[in-house]
Amino acid sequence: MKNSKNLSLFGRMGKLQRLFLVALFSVLAIGAYAQSKTVSGTVIDQTGEPVIGANVLVKGTTNGVITDLDGKFTLTNVPEKGTISISFIGYKDQEISVSGKTNLQVTLQEDNAMLDEVVVVGYGVQKKSDVTGAMARVGSEELNVKPVSNAFEALQGKAAGVDITSSERPGTIGSIRIRGNRSLNAKNDPLYVVDGVPLNSGGIETLNPRDIESIDILKDASSTAIYGSRGANGVILVTTKRGKTGALSLNYSGSVTFETLQDKSPAMSASDYITWRRWAYYNSNPSVNPLGNQPNYDKDQAYFSGDEYALANVNKGWVNGTWDGSKVTDTDWADMVTRTGVTHEHTISGSGGSETMQGFFSFGYLNNEGTQKGQEYERYNFSMSLDLQPTPWFKLGGSINGSYSVQDYGYSRTGQSSNSGPTDIYSAAKSIPRYAVPYDDKGDIILQPAGSVTNVYTVIDEWNKSTDNRQNFRALGSFYAQMDFGKIWQPLEGLSYKIAFGPDFRYNRQGIFIDSSSAVRAGSKNYAKWASTRNFSWTLDNMVTYNKKIGEHRFDVTLLQSASKVNTETANMSEQGVLMPTFMWNNMGAIDITNTAYKAGMGTGLVEQQLASYMARINYSYKDRYLLTVSGRYDGSSVLAEGNKWDFFPSAALGWRLDQEEFMRDITWINQLKLRAGMGTTGNSSVDPYGTLGVIGSYWMPFSTGNTLILTTNEPYYVKDQNLMANKNLGWEKTTQFNYGVDFSFLNGRIGGTVDVYHSRTKDLLMSMKLPSLTGYPSVMSNVGETKNFGVDITLNAVPVRYKDFEWNSTLNVAYQKDEIVELANGKQDMIDNSWFIGESINIYYGFAADGLWQESDAAEMAEFNKKGHKFEVGMVKPVDQNGDHVIDSDDRVILGSKNPRWTMGWSNTFSYKGIDLSIELYGRFGYMINTGGEGQLGMYNQREIDYWTPDNTGAEWQKPIYSTAGGDSYSSLLGFKDASFIKIRNISLGYNFDKKVCKSIGISSLKLYAQAKNLGNLYSSVDFIDLDLGTTYYNRGFTFGIQVGF
Repeated sequence: MKNSKNLSLFGRMGKLQRLFLVALFSVLAIGAYAQSKTVSGTVIDQTGEPVIGANVLVKGTTNGVITDLDGKFTLTNVPEKGTISISFIGYKDQEISVSGKTNLQVTLQEDNAMLDEVVVVGYGVQKKSDVTGAMARVGSEELNVKPVSNAFEALQGKAAGVDITSSERPGTIGSIRIRGNRSLNAKNDPLYVVDGVPLNSGGIETLNPRDIESIDILKDASSTAIYGSRGANGVILVTTKRGKTGALSLNYSGSVTFETLQDKSPAMSASDYITWRRWAYYNSNPSVNPLGNQPNYDKDQAYFSGDEYALANVNKGWVNGTWDGSKVTDTDWADMVTRTGVTHEHTISGSGGSETMQGFFSFGYLNNEGTQKGQEYERYNFSMSLDLQPTPWFKLGGSINGSYSVQDYGYSRTGQSSNSGPTDIYSAAKSIPRYAVPYDDKGDIILQPAGSVTNVYTVIDEWNKSTDNRQNFRALGSFYAQMDFGKIWQPLEGLSYKIAFGPDFRYNRQGIFIDSSSAVRAGSKNYAKWASTRNFSWTLDNMVTYNKKIGEHRFDVTLLQSASKVNTETANMSEQGVLMPTFMWNNMGAIDITNTAYKAGMGTGLVEQQLASYMARINYSYKDRYLLTVSGRYDGSSVLAEGNKWDFFPSAALGWRLDQEEFMRDITWINQLKLRAGMGTTGNSSVDPYGTLGVIGSYWMPFSTGNTLILTTNEPYYVKDQNLMANKNLGWEKTTQFNYGVDFSFLNGRIGGTVDVYHSRTKDLLMSMKLPSLTGYPSVMSNVGETKNFGVDITLNAVPVRYKDFEWNSTLNVAYQKDEIVELANGKQDMIDNSWFIGESINIYYGFAADGLWQESDAAEMAEFNKKGHKFEVGMVKPVDQNGDHVIDSDDRVILGSKNPRWTMGWSNTFSYKGIDLSIELYGRFGYMINTGGEGQLGMYNQREIDYWTPDNTGAEWQKPIYSTAGGDSYSSLLGFKDASFIKIRNISLGYNFDKKVCKSIGISSLKLYAQAKNLGNLYSSVDFIDLDLGTTYYNRGFTFGIQVGF
């Protein structure tokens, strides 16, 4: 079945794509004829050791081989007067004439320049030693050390200052922030650039992680300012794999993962819940009801009368005349909606080429069956690239990365009769008390187990009655042509011109259908919704570069003209009472939309925006020791008002390579030491494209909304609402950042790392300001307010042990970040409604603080509060009276803590012995709070296992339960604010790389088998009932088995 699915996928490819593949393989096969002799030889390094896997190629052809385990090669069909090229990473290329030769002895020389890692920067590449800005790199080896469904998972904990949260729902991702938040209303998401093309919609979640060569993260303004208006929140540069010179090589990677849902806080058992509910009734009226630990048959008949079948189950505990909770049937509702999730992913790729042509292709398939029933994700990926150099002075090429995915989102609140309630089916199952039973005496499903008063519905078979299906297709291209004028005319050496075009097409379709038999429709008609978004954007870059070295001076100049456009079309419609339910959302036009009974709604939209840019950058170095980078970008955005569309974003950075100084030459234990300092200004214009013109909404209301106006089907009513006042002075939100850093490497690379300290100011914040009602508008978008940000990024690399065949590599990254509001829309005045305060962090919790629970010893104090209208009781939450007036009011609200972590960390350790490698990854966040919501304990709803207050358990963590339909303890939520610090064991993987001799004996070039454990637990967690990485009580634990094969 898998093979047929893959073949069908290939069959769906266009003719042009199939012809491209045929052409690629045909060209790679050229050169198999018209040769005249065989050449053999051995390739060794300077120590005499054989170089294994070196590329040996007949220059100008694709005829090539790689050296074996002894460094030997045999190359057939070599022209009598031909030239052979030998290359290997870390060594200088060699070209040898074979005229009159059939046996060669080749010694490769180390290339120290190549050993200096090359990293991707904006609009080009640089040697890492020449970089003056703050950046981090994650290579393909780190990305592929563990199988992941998207690149975000692989990045978590890998780069200092990059904070990534997780998501367990198949096909979804968490959030990512680089050096915290800066903006209050505008977006704080980074810019993604794939193969030089900035993405205007979404991130990199649709890419196959195995197609990614590297991810470079630009963090400071001196690095990101070249992206001007889009670089304020950092830039993530993704480079996908491309073809390499040499014989055709094929690779296969595959894995299967088994996941189970782990709940850190399961629901109360049936017996415990019954006791807990008795306590709730007692606490609501202790003069009438007995203590919760004193069961009473007659009282139970009243307590649990809401559902006759649930009551019958409770009465099983009274079968012998005295209470025995073990007799009550305990229904594990959560178990009904979970399963062992299985994920399998497969990628096959090929690479090869000659000196004038290199090609790469990749096909990937991922199927992720979630641990909650109804949640699934399936994705197909393809990647193709071709690079040609028909003449020494001209080259061109391109790449296409495409994906098609189908996500069954699972249980959704969209279309439910109530807008409140659980957001996933597992949470819905946990909301049902376990003493409630699923079926009645006839075997029919009970719609509302435990009675209608709870407003809780069954989850049985909901995954078949509720569908939220999402399809996504994306095609991202990157095409270029480049001319090297120095190869045409020597006086122009170093001058080149490049034109690059990057189209990005994305189509999303969502279909929702909830059958009338679904519990969440609660007897209403069925519901259907269809929505689509088509997004097409393109970027066109014209770039001139000039590289020149004059004596000890080296200049690299880049000039850029760029233009981009984004076009987004949306459409949606919804209705109730679909005539043919089997068609779900595919036959919605069959109804009469003017009939109010169907409650039909529809809408369409079109958004267009453009960006024009000019950029110049100069990289200068003297003696490869003193470094300077200066850049400026002039951006014009269509989303801003006339007169404010254009602005200039400069940057500058200095670098000093101390290790190259004469006075450092004799300090042999220092291998690298570089100081950096930079500053830059970036912009943010992420507002509604037409917001500066003002917004007037038009709504078609073909049914009554409860207003006095009576609507008819023949005369639909249009409402026009003034939503936003025009502001023709709206301009850029600007961030100016300073960065100071040091890069170091000691003891022959045994210890190394980077330390960066930064501070930034963001001014002219894009904020929505409230307006007086007399204006006729509720608000206006304006440039007001200011924030600042300070932080430290630290990355440490070490090889603590290197002994014979054993090696231990360790990488630790730690980041500290604190943002602060300096000024708001009203100057230095706080905006309490938004929880924005001068001198405090952007995202905070603001409210009442708790001082535990009221106890008998607090009777006198409690009486003072109750004299002034409060109704506090022993066992209730005790709020803090900040001003001591015995009244809890708005004056007692305080800042409780930050929603964002002050500290983040990632620690990776890899232990290698011969072919065995063991990797352990830890991830942590510290110095922030989470709101767990507290424990309402109203007695009518289900309850997780907790330590709650009773007269004989006064030291409990949580307050006493009170049966109430109105609210119970008014301050119960205060106990939900918790410190959220944790250190999680993210992954442990064990792999074995087979010896090359073994691989050769079975006709392959490499083979690795591995196993991995994901989310094994926490080394530390400040809260024991929440997975703080996800913010929920449950998470998925998985075990993976995989294989990687090279041919």
